[in-house]
Amino acid sequence: MVDATADGGPGPRKRGRGELEAQVLATLRLAPGPVTAGWVREQLDGLAYSTVITILTRLHEKHAVCRERAGRSFLWTPAADEAGLAALRMRRVLEGREDRDAVLASFVTALTPDDERLLRRLLNPGQAPDGE
Repeated sequence: MVDATADGGPGPRKRGRGELEAQVLATLRLAPGPVTAGWVREQLDGLAYSTVITILTRLHEKHAVCRERAGRSFLWTPAADEAGLAALRMRRVLEGREDRDAVLASFVTALTPDDERLLRRLLNPGQAPDGE
Protein backbone atom coordinates (compact mmCIF):
# COMPACT_ATOMS: atom_id res chain seq x y z
CA MET A 1 0.00 0.00 0.00
CA VAL A 2 1.34 3.44 -0.92
CA ASP A 3 0.61 6.27 1.45
CA ALA A 4 -0.04 9.76 0.20
CA THR A 5 1.90 12.83 1.22
CA ALA A 6 0.23 16.05 2.30
CA ASP A 7 0.08 17.17 -1.36
CA GLY A 8 -1.61 13.92 -2.43
CA GLY A 9 1.44 12.40 -4.10
CA PRO A 10 2.90 8.99 -3.32
CA GLY A 11 5.20 8.65 -0.33
CA PRO A 12 4.96 8.48 3.43
CA ARG A 13 1.93 10.10 5.00
CA LYS A 14 2.66 13.28 6.92
CA ARG A 15 1.62 12.93 10.55
CA GLY A 16 -0.65 15.47 12.18
CA ARG A 17 0.60 17.67 14.98
CA GLY A 18 0.71 15.73 18.21
CA GLU A 19 -0.07 12.40 16.53
CA LEU A 20 3.22 10.79 17.56
CA GLU A 21 2.81 12.01 21.13
CA ALA A 22 -0.68 10.48 21.22
CA GLN A 23 0.65 7.19 19.84
CA VAL A 24 3.43 7.06 22.43
CA LEU A 25 1.01 7.85 25.26
CA ALA A 26 -1.43 5.20 24.08
CA THR A 27 1.42 2.69 23.93
CA LEU A 28 2.52 3.55 27.48
CA ARG A 29 -1.04 3.06 28.72
CA LEU A 30 -0.98 -0.48 27.32
CA ALA A 31 2.37 -1.29 28.92
CA PRO A 32 2.53 -3.90 31.70
CA GLY A 33 4.29 -1.36 33.96
CA PRO A 34 7.23 1.01 33.64
CA VAL A 35 8.96 0.38 30.31
CA THR A 36 12.08 1.45 28.43
CA ALA A 37 12.11 3.63 25.34
CA GLY A 38 13.26 0.53 23.46
CA TRP A 39 10.06 -1.28 24.47
CA VAL A 40 7.99 1.68 23.26
CA ARG A 41 9.90 1.68 19.97
CA GLU A 42 9.25 -2.05 19.45
CA GLN A 43 5.52 -1.45 19.87
CA LEU A 44 5.56 1.47 17.43
CA ASP A 45 7.12 -0.36 14.52
CA GLY A 46 8.95 2.03 12.21
CA LEU A 47 9.95 4.84 14.56
CA ALA A 48 13.62 5.57 15.14
CA TYR A 49 14.87 5.18 18.71
CA SER A 50 15.96 8.84 18.76
CA THR A 51 12.44 9.90 17.74
CA VAL A 52 10.92 7.90 20.60
CA ILE A 53 13.38 9.46 23.07
CA THR A 54 12.56 12.95 21.77
CA ILE A 55 8.81 12.36 22.10
CA LEU A 56 9.13 10.86 25.59
CA THR A 57 11.31 13.79 26.69
CA ARG A 58 8.78 16.31 25.36
CA LEU A 59 5.95 14.45 27.10
CA HIS A 60 7.99 14.49 30.32
CA GLU A 61 8.49 18.27 30.01
CA LYS A 62 4.69 18.57 29.63
CA HIS A 63 4.21 16.41 32.75
CA ALA A 64 2.32 13.83 30.69
CA VAL A 65 4.76 10.98 31.51
CA CYS A 66 6.96 10.09 34.45
CA ARG A 67 10.41 8.58 34.32
CA GLU A 68 12.65 6.89 36.80
CA ARG A 69 16.33 6.16 36.41
CA ALA A 70 17.18 2.52 35.65
CA GLY A 71 20.91 2.18 35.20
CA ARG A 72 21.96 4.43 32.33
CA SER A 73 18.45 4.82 30.93
CA PHE A 74 14.93 5.54 32.16
CA LEU A 75 11.74 3.61 32.72
CA TRP A 76 8.67 5.48 31.50
CA THR A 77 5.02 5.50 32.66
CA PRO A 78 2.03 7.70 31.82
CA ALA A 79 1.53 10.41 34.44
CA ALA A 80 -2.26 10.28 34.33
CA ASP A 81 -5.21 8.57 32.74
CA GLU A 82 -6.98 10.01 29.69
CA ALA A 83 -9.14 12.36 31.79
CA GLY A 84 -6.12 13.63 33.69
CA LEU A 85 -4.23 14.33 30.48
CA ALA A 86 -7.21 16.19 29.00
CA ALA A 87 -7.41 18.28 32.18
CA LEU A 88 -3.69 19.02 31.92
CA ARG A 89 -4.15 20.26 28.35
CA MET A 90 -7.07 22.45 29.43
CA ARG A 91 -5.01 23.98 32.26
CA ARG A 92 -2.14 24.70 29.86
CA VAL A 93 -4.44 26.53 27.48
CA LEU A 94 -5.85 28.56 30.36
CA GLU A 95 -2.41 29.34 31.80
CA GLY A 96 -1.22 30.56 28.41
CA ARG A 97 -3.86 33.31 28.28
CA GLU A 98 -3.76 36.76 29.84
CA ASP A 99 -7.58 36.99 29.76
CA ARG A 100 -8.27 33.99 32.02
CA ASP A 101 -11.61 35.42 33.16
CA ALA A 102 -12.85 35.76 29.59
CA VAL A 103 -11.63 32.27 28.64
CA LEU A 104 -13.29 30.64 31.66
CA ALA A 105 -16.49 32.64 31.17
CA SER A 106 -16.67 31.63 27.52
CA PHE A 107 -16.04 27.99 28.40
CA VAL A 108 -18.71 27.91 31.11
CA THR A 109 -21.36 29.66 29.02
CA ALA A 110 -20.83 27.10 26.26
CA LEU A 111 -21.47 24.11 28.57
CA THR A 112 -24.56 21.98 28.10
CA PRO A 113 -27.06 22.13 30.99
CA ASP A 114 -25.97 18.64 32.12
CA ASP A 115 -22.29 19.64 32.10
CA GLU A 116 -23.10 22.85 33.96
CA ARG A 117 -24.92 20.86 36.68
CA LEU A 118 -21.97 18.49 36.92
CA LEU A 119 -19.53 21.38 37.24
CA ARG A 120 -21.67 22.98 39.96
CA ARG A 121 -21.80 19.67 41.83
CA LEU A 122 -18.02 19.27 41.58
CA LEU A 123 -17.39 22.82 42.80
CA ASN A 124 -19.89 22.55 45.68
CA PRO A 125 -19.85 18.90 46.80
CA GLY A 126 -21.75 19.52 50.07
CA GLN A 127 -24.72 21.31 48.48
CA ALA A 128 -27.90 19.65 47.24
CA PRO A 129 -28.35 19.59 43.43
CA ASP A 130 -30.43 22.38 41.84
CA GLY A 131 -34.16 22.00 42.16
CA GLU A 132 -34.07 19.87 45.34
